Amino acid sequence: MPLPPIYDPEAVKPMEEELHRVGVNSLRTPEEVDATLSRQGTALVVINSVCGCAAGGARPGVMVSLQHTKIPDHLATVFAGVDRDAVESARSRLSGVPPSSPCIALFKDGQPVHVLERRHIEQMDAQMVANSLAKAYEENCTRQGPSIPAEEFQKIVPVQMCGSSVPKL
Repeated sequence: MPLPPIYDPEAVKPMEEELHRVGVNSLRTPEEVDATLSRQGTALVVINSVCGCAAGGARPGVMVSLQHTKIPDHLATVFAGVDRDAVESARSRLSGVPPSSPCIALFKDGQPVHVLERRHIEQMDAQMVANSLAKAYEENCTRQGPSIPAEEFQKIVPVQMCGSSVPKL
């Protein structure tokens, strides 16, 4: 039996859709997480969150990072408090890393090679997140970026939403 969402999936949709606009796919089940992380190559997994402070820098940072000249082969997100089983599956791949959200992990051939936990993200702005990820992409990725054309990216306005306004179910 899947764990029910804690947050209203409709209420978090704007925070999820901004990642979709740059080519990041939502994973809803542990099977989808396993399938993504079992692929050869690199995969970026964003554990998205309603936390306004950290997630407000994490999502825009991820979006900017995907404008880099090298990007991961696979781009995925799971939403803490919504895709609960998928989040647990993603976290289980990060042995030694305490559960946190938001959390951003770059995997290479199924193994984590770069992780930004909430405690890191809280001390960073979006550009610092993007720079950290771009450096990891340079070291580990071969796919040509950006994920979407610069003209499309310029039209995106990041969501300005306080997590405290997201209703619990």
